[in-house]
Amino acid sequence: MTNTSEAAVSGTAVSDGAPVVELDNAGKAYGNIRALHGVSLSVHPGKVTCVLGDNGAGKSTLIKIISGLHQHTEGEFLVDGRPVRFNTPREALDAGIATVYQDLATVPLMPVWRNFFLGSEITKGPWPLRRLDIEKMKETAGQELRNMGIVLDDLDQPIGTLSGGQRQCVAIARAVYFGARVLILDEPTAALGVKQSGVVLKYIAAARDRGLGVIFITHNPHHAYMVGDHFSVLRLGTLELSAARDQVSLEELTNHMAGGTELAALKHELAQVRGVDVEELPEAEDLTATATATATATKDGAA
Repeated sequence: MTNTSEAAVSGTAVSDGAPVVELDNAGKAYGNIRALHGVSLSVHPGKVTCVLGDNGAGKSTLIKIISGLHQHTEGEFLVDGRPVRFNTPREALDAGIATVYQDLATVPLMPVWRNFFLGSEITKGPWPLRRLDIEKMKETAGQELRNMGIVLDDLDQPIGTLSGGQRQCVAIARAVYFGARVLILDEPTAALGVKQSGVVLKYIAAARDRGLGVIFITHNPHHAYMVGDHFSVLRLGTLELSAARDQVSLEELTNHMAGGTELAALKHELAQVRGVDVEELPEAEDLTATATATATATKDGAA
């Protein structure tokens, strides 16, 4: 088996800053139902692109297109500047796009090192007497975890005994080792407490610092703002906001994420309801102006 650690390092190196993955007015329709429409997104090496949205906003469809599970039906999907149309997740993985889902695709009763190499085990010896190179896998898994700042006392412990945050971090380190250039994280902090969420955010930053382009899918604007370099807010399958970190504040991001435009439009009606404080709600025209200004600035910057 080829040693992939060197490939991973070279594959994640920041070259000229050109986007690794781009969506240009991409969309996905299931028959007459448009799940995604007119979405443009760029993922650069060494940057965290946060994709936010409520349930039904189109985040899952976006993940499926980029990870090769589904194909887009409109617009363009480019990798390294070349149009692509993946038929399977394996094709996406071969192009350096790895996805870490919420369920992590781990076997709880298997040791940490075995889960690290699950499906890509290192073997030794001549055929037909080849066997697992357990010592090599343990050594490599331990070294790669340490490179990401993850220190585990016992790699033989079942991965199910680790906390949710630790399991997420093992999955991130695994993707880095196997050559990921773009790492898609599907709601990694959704089921975690405050402390464990902080652990995961730390390793997202570590992956970014190693040169990976990270797509951080989340519905938590506070988590996104801690590590994000660019923010894309999806709403009902369309891109409501696309802004760099210096173009949007946490408050503005939260308002867009929470459907502030709709709440602002209903501000007068909500004011008539007893016990509802509308003083903190933004004006609808302010949110619209913010979205327009950030979209214009993003296009100008790209040009």
